[in-house]
Amino acid sequence: MPCVVSVPGQSDEEVVSIQGMRGGSVELACGSPPAPLAVFWSFTPLGLLIPRPVAVTNGAEVKVEAGASALGTVSLRNSSLVLGELREGARGHFLCQVLQAAGGQLHTAYSHFSLAVLVPVSKPQVRLSEPSPVEGASVVATCAVWEGTEPVIFAWKHQAPRGPGEALLGVTERLLQLDPVNRTHLGWYVCSARNAVNQLSSDGTFLDVIYGPDHPLITVEPSGFTEEGFWVGEREEVTLSCLAASNPPSRYVWLREHAQVHTGPTYTIFSASHAHTGLYTCLAHNSRLDTRAQAAVRLTIYYPPEGQPSCTALPTAGAVTLVCAWPGGLPAAQLQWEGPQETGPTALGNVTWRHAVAQLPNGSAFACTGQHPALALPALCRITLWEPLQSPDCWTTATTGDQFIMLSCEWAGGEPPALLSWMDAQQQPLGSSGSSRAIHLLRAREDLAGREFICQGSHPLRAPGPRCRLQLEAPQLAVAKPWVSVLEGEEARLGCTLQRGTLPARLLWLGPQGQLLEQGTSGFMLHLEDTQLHLSIRGADPACHGGTYQCVASNALGSHSRSTLLEVLRYPAPPNVTISRLTYGRHRREVQLQWATEGPGNLTGFLVQRRPRATGPGAAAWETAAGDIGPESRARRLGGLDPGVLYAFRMLALNHRTAGHPSEVKIPADPTLSTYPAVLGAAGTGMVVATVASLLVFQYAARHPETCPRLGQLLVPMEQSHRHRGSVEGPEAQAGSETPPATPGLDPAQEPMDAPVSVTITVTATP
Repeated sequence: MPCVVSVPGQSDEEVVSIQGMRGGSVELACGSPPAPLAVFWSFTPLGLLIPRPVAVTNGAEVKVEAGASALGTVSLRNSSLVLGELREGARGHFLCQVLQAAGGQLHTAYSHFSLAVLVPVSKPQVRLSEPSPVEGASVVATCAVWEGTEPVIFAWKHQAPRGPGEALLGVTERLLQLDPVNRTHLGWYVCSARNAVNQLSSDGTFLDVIYGPDHPLITVEPSGFTEEGFWVGEREEVTLSCLAASNPPSRYVWLREHAQVHTGPTYTIFSASHAHTGLYTCLAHNSRLDTRAQAAVRLTIYYPPEGQPSCTALPTAGAVTLVCAWPGGLPAAQLQWEGPQETGPTALGNVTWRHAVAQLPNGSAFACTGQHPALALPALCRITLWEPLQSPDCWTTATTGDQFIMLSCEWAGGEPPALLSWMDAQQQPLGSSGSSRAIHLLRAREDLAGREFICQGSHPLRAPGPRCRLQLEAPQLAVAKPWVSVLEGEEARLGCTLQRGTLPARLLWLGPQGQLLEQGTSGFMLHLEDTQLHLSIRGADPACHGGTYQCVASNALGSHSRSTLLEVLRYPAPPNVTISRLTYGRHRREVQLQWATEGPGNLTGFLVQRRPRATGPGAAAWETAAGDIGPESRARRLGGLDPGVLYAFRMLALNHRTAGHPSEVKIPADPTLSTYPAVLGAAGTGMVVATVASLLVFQYAARHPETCPRLGQLLVPMEQSHRHRGSVEGPEAQAGSETPPATPGLDPAQEPMDAPVSVTITVTATP
């Protein structure tokens, strides 16, 4: 609702103060009954002395000054001034002058108004002089308000990151001074601003106080105390925790005897052992300030020897050596061997027993017992002697670039593991022997092809030892088909197989130009399956894909290639096409086309081409008018023609991708006339009259040749001819046109002129 102020009978010096809100409306009322003769409103902005006209009325008409729009929406209601959509420019003094008639005399009254336009406060925004200060620095927080009528009152709130709630600070000023800032000041700050119109609060702004790290505090769970630090029992789960107050949070690094073992505030040893004994240091690092702090504790583990005793069997000549070891522990463990029929030796920490294998059965079991004062039960390890199954396996591997050939031999299983060694064909050893696996490296040479190598195996429980043989071979391959023939557009499949040769061997295909064929290039697809490499060529093209392809196999000993001839055939040519009918439709915007085929041949469709008929030197290029015509169609209606253009048409038969010979070029003819009998009768009568008149003229010219000399020369022989006949032709006559004969041997692709379709119209006149 607008603010209405009525000031009846006010004195000239009295000024009425009015308040309005920006965007709202006020009404300034002046004058009193009787109705004034004229009302004039003027406005004086703040700081100026010269008034400006606003509006005037004589009771019947109202005039508002154009410049008054700076005040808002101005209108007059009787003598009252109504200001809507109030603007800040309306601040100032308004004067209302009223002219009245009373007692036969004119009187003038004045009303003074002082208008104050109140502006709501805008949403405050918190600005920090330093959003991430270091603890001890000075920070100023400003509550920024873009606009708002004074006085504006401010309030500040602080919310800690993990605090119970907001805390109202006792500051009512625009600026909040934190000097010096400390870690308790960290958190979100919200300011609110209010005036006589409204109150708004800002969004929270985070003050990130950087500090630390403080001196770390280390805790150990579970823990026992010693003079040097903490102790725990073996196999217990131990948790070391480190805490150093810091912002940003500290990055923790754990060291054991100056070697890093973990990153993070908590280091857990899930099963403590003697290896975990040592001095543990926690390093706390503040990455923002690049400051560090550290603390250290010593952790001692009380333990027996680690794990279980280990049992090992080593092959020796005619015997097997059994070794049992369980090192470490306080004190050292007592170890003793026990066999199937006897008890072996005893020792501390490590015990060895050399046992003869004569008449020792396969599967003989031995046990080593370890005892320690810290253990309630003894610890055991067992070992069973057995010979490896089957025989050694041999294979070859080529190194990068085929520079070397690696001979590998493996005889898996067995206890103790079998010994393997390589020999050449003359039983000369190559390199040293190995347990379960032997490797020998040869520099790749072509003269290695055909040479034999032997891998000799030996085991205490198996005599004599087995062996395996390898013979190095260059690759040999065969192609699936030496000659492949496909029709264009089909998929050609070529394949080759590695028949023999030392592995690994590489297979590849070379194109007709000797180029290496890779997956996905130009329609080539390669598929490797075991020792076969298949080549698929999709959408075979005679110009691109025909020719001789080579499959090449290579290994470190040489290479071998075989060829396959790929023949890509085109489809047979389709039959020729002739256009039997080509006529315009209504308004010459479409044509009706009919055709026929000549000669044998398969076809899969038809293609219709058109172009504007050439009127000068050169002809336009042919464009496709219809290309989706099935092979069974013999007629088609084609639209989209320009009536002002004379077109020429031709047709081609298609057999897949092969196009036949173009038909003769024709232009459309107008459709055959279809008239009513009355029109025909009138035409007949006109022709009879014209015929009689023409005969009279011809007879006169023939009898008087001197009058029309040329016509007489033409008609006299004709008349004589008629005289010899003795009679004249009957009353019926025919008129027509014939198509000029086609030039024999014309190449349809180079037609010099368009041949129109001839239409003969015959009219018979009956007298």
